[in-house]
Amino acid sequence: MGYVRWLGHAAFEVSLDGKLILIDPWLTNPLSPVRPSDYRDRVDLIVVTHDHGDHLGDAVELLKLNPRAKLVAVYEIANYVGSKLGDPERAVGANIGGPVRLEGFDVKVVLVPAAHSSERGTPTGVVLIGKEATIYHAGDTGLTADMQWIGELYRPDIALLPIGSHFTMDTAQAAKAVEYLKPKVAIPMHYNTFPMIRADPEEFRRLVEQKGLGTKVVVLRPGEKYEF
Repeated sequence: MGYVRWLGHAAFEVSLDGKLILIDPWLTNPLSPVRPSDYRDRVDLIVVTHDHGDHLGDAVELLKLNPRAKLVAVYEIANYVGSKLGDPERAVGANIGGPVRLEGFDVKVVLVPAAHSSERGTPTGVVLIGKEATIYHAGDTGLTADMQWIGELYRPDIALLPIGSHFTMDTAQAAKAVEYLKPKVAIPMHYNTFPMIRADPEEFRRLVEQKGLGTKVVVLRPGEKYEF
């Protein structure tokens, strides 16, 4: 059985096909129930959607704590992390396109477009494709029509969507994203970390339910997990 565990802000711990994956691991965020040291020698893969500090977060420290783990990110971010780590082989640079090839790793990792910004490279979302589930983490993004083909091509079981507005989608735009993606489950993220991104996840739930899509909205508290 796999799971998605929210660690506050946009950080998630994902157990998929027996692998432990961290996405956007800012584990020192104000809502986080964990610290990087909690993950020593546990992590198989880290995925970073863009290099803003609240997403790149504690990735370098986590790689040091997990010497067998690798990182996947867009090419320029991977080069930066590899140089900071002093081991470029452990930072796999990729780009928006087809699945990333990771030796000995059956879960497929696909970087997809996100409408946002990044100091290095281009911002992305990520689709994790495993036997147990397909999971889409939208990164920091506004609403885009690309979500239609992401839904059609990858048919995500679970969509992790920002709702905090200001830097990303708000609740109404995220509900429209659910309409495009048609996931079985939608989990809101990137909200209430700071006053600037305050949002009501129950409003997101109501807006999705009004659309009659059959998608289940799961609202997690930091530290809680959704099992699949």
